[in-house]
Amino acid sequence: MRPGCVAYLCLGSTVGLVQGISNGNVSEPVTLTVGREGGNKSSPLLYGVMFEVFHSWVLIVHKRIINGTNLSGNGSFWYAGPHEASERALTTCCQGDGGIHGQLLQNNGFQGTSLGMTSYAPVGDVEISQDMSNPVSDAITSSLKVSVPDGATEYAGFANTGYIGVPVMNHTYKSSFWMKGDYSGTVNLQLVGSVSGIVYADHNLTVKSTSSKFREFETSFNSTESPDGDNEWHLTIDGSKVAGSSLNFGLIQLFPPTYNDRDNGLRHDLATALDHVNSAFLRFPGGNNIEGLEIDSRWKWNTTIGPLVDRPGRESDWFYPNTDALGLDEYLWWCEDMNMAPLLAIWSGKSYGGIVSGSDLKPFVDDIMNEMEYLFGSEHTHYGKMRIDNGRKEPWKVDFVEIGNEDDLTGGCDTYPDRFNQIYKAIHDKYPNITLVASNGNYSCLPSPLPQNVIIDLHLYRQPDDFVALFNQFDNQPRNQSVMVGEYGCRNTSSALGTYWSFMQGSCSEAIYMMGMERNSDIVQMAAYAPLLEHFGFISWSPTMYGFNSSPETLTLSTSYYVQQMFSSNKGNTVLPVNSTADFGPLYWVATKTDSKYYMKLANYGPDEQNVTVSIPKTESGRLEMLGGSQNEGNQPYDVTVMPVTTNLTGDHGNYSVTMAPWAVAVLIAT
Repeated sequence: MRPGCVAYLCLGSTVGLVQGISNGNVSEPVTLTVGREGGNKSSPLLYGVMFEVFHSWVLIVHKRIINGTNLSGNGSFWYAGPHEASERALTTCCQGDGGIHGQLLQNNGFQGTSLGMTSYAPVGDVEISQDMSNPVSDAITSSLKVSVPDGATEYAGFANTGYIGVPVMNHTYKSSFWMKGDYSGTVNLQLVGSVSGIVYADHNLTVKSTSSKFREFETSFNSTESPDGDNEWHLTIDGSKVAGSSLNFGLIQLFPPTYNDRDNGLRHDLATALDHVNSAFLRFPGGNNIEGLEIDSRWKWNTTIGPLVDRPGRESDWFYPNTDALGLDEYLWWCEDMNMAPLLAIWSGKSYGGIVSGSDLKPFVDDIMNEMEYLFGSEHTHYGKMRIDNGRKEPWKVDFVEIGNEDDLTGGCDTYPDRFNQIYKAIHDKYPNITLVASNGNYSCLPSPLPQNVIIDLHLYRQPDDFVALFNQFDNQPRNQSVMVGEYGCRNTSSALGTYWSFMQGSCSEAIYMMGMERNSDIVQMAAYAPLLEHFGFISWSPTMYGFNSSPETLTLSTSYYVQQMFSSNKGNTVLPVNSTADFGPLYWVATKTDSKYYMKLANYGPDEQNVTVSIPKTESGRLEMLGGSQNEGNQPYDVTVMPVTTNLTGDHGNYSVTMAPWAVAVLIAT
């Protein structure tokens, strides 16, 4: 993601931008009369979201002493990332692993090169280490070795502390692990308070393991709820049966209930919050996430499908590993379950460590076509059969494919026309019904002429006043060039570190920019708010739409979340003309309708109330949703105070009186 103007779409003046914003005067009443006919068709996919992964570096210094002793009675011990209290933990996280993807244990397959023993600790009288000589599979190239000393008699094993704790709720959890070594007996799984020592779940399963190969074991168990997120997952074995020897474990997993009960699915609570936004599409898998720091560490579709034990993961662009447990099929199930159109981005030859173009790109174009065959091919094709074997019988419905990401940046501009043309021709010749998206809007970085029906992609991160200044960005653009705003969001950079969250002025400016897009949604086909989600313990980019951590009841919906929800849930298919008694600023508006239902969106970008009469002839009643607060007010982590308020209105011959609070956003739905 990069802020910055692109091509002609940064041009244009602003009408009435700062009118009445700071003079403290009582504003004149404004009358807005909605025309019942005319206007332009609006894109049904206008409001969506972009999903990408993020990271942060944080300092974790945790002394884990449970009543002065570890659980096996062998003395105090230190862990939670580092094993010494003075160490800095290179702790990492992302929106997928440890976020919306349901699997709760960090570093569970030792993927990548940067984490080492992060999140692991011994439980009882054992030594643990990463064992490179005992790979779980060709993809999962190491395992956890648990060495038990001679004379051991107690249960002992290892802990995983998750992503700054494991969420422990009153749920049924599913857990699995791969195991190698001679052992026949009981494996004990627990969910335990890291400091309190309280056991919230205690489950035994009987296993028979051999030293010849790894074998997977799966189970489920119930848990009671922890009051906080300071918890961990324990696996212990009968030390007397392994004394003087060792066992190996790999690809450990712990899942709470998942959205739509999908195996390897999304966390139910985090996914449900997104589902309530009613987004029309999902742009995935990023973003910079596709590109890779090097060509070989790009997002490779074929290493993100099939059994998890066959997915190697990779180092991401932000120096931490992605497990790719949230892979191509999981993204597409996610879209289908939430009724979102998939917008799939594909690698276009540019990484941060190199660019492939000309004839050298051909093998990568062939790989893209293999991906297309995986998505759409029949059982008689190699990759179509692979999709079916992976659990999806019908072809996936993917109507939009983006070629690359921000290819006007990081040295990609000169070669992008060639790279785009090669990929465009290959896809378009075989799949002419797919709409293709160019990864930027800079015409000096695009083919000339650009093929018909290609959408160009703009990315904008701005301060509030700058977003408002772009309200009319699309008013006078050619109507034959479709646009996607593939990333946008108002940045709050008021704090150098930590969570600097959305606030009403910023969310109001986003709403105004969105109104400008909606007024022009004959050419603005799609707009993806970004970023989506963050774990408050792993801050790398703020604000996001919503956030959480490992404790109960910490899901925090931002003011921008509510703006997105209000706008995407209340949009007509036709944009209507509006006659007004004032220019735009500080009041902004847009009106749409579907059949006999009318939607008027309003925003007040200023400190004074605005008295508005909305006239929608031949309607009788309305519902007003309003989000309002002081200029710098927002929902802080774990403290949601700014939420939409809904009131019912009765129309006086189709006239509705609305008092817009300062810095407020509202939607009037009238019938």
